[in-house]
Amino acid sequence: MWHMARFDGAKVKIDKFGRIVVPKPLRQRLGLTAAAELEALEQLGGLLLRPVEEAPAMARVEGLWVHRGAAQPGTDWEHLIHQGREERIGSVLKT
Repeated sequence: MWHMARFDGAKVKIDKFGRIVVPKPLRQRLGLTAAAELEALEQLGGLLLRPVEEAPAMARVEGLWVHRGAAQPGTDWEHLIHQGREERIGSVLKT
């Protein structure tokens, strides 16, 4: 059985700009990078910081796959629409 190190009660300070430094071993264990977003939740007796849960880029909505993220700059929408239509036509003709 393995044991996970914990940082319960680790003291951190807020600097004059409102920043908090998360200890490096904790950042590494949680996979937090410099660009990581944290959600701040006020709770009875304190504050909870947790990584923002990213929603999947694709989700099924009413039977259709929908992209929920942002498109890459320079996306060729005409090509993607044409490609999607061709795939649907091809799947219908196969049946």
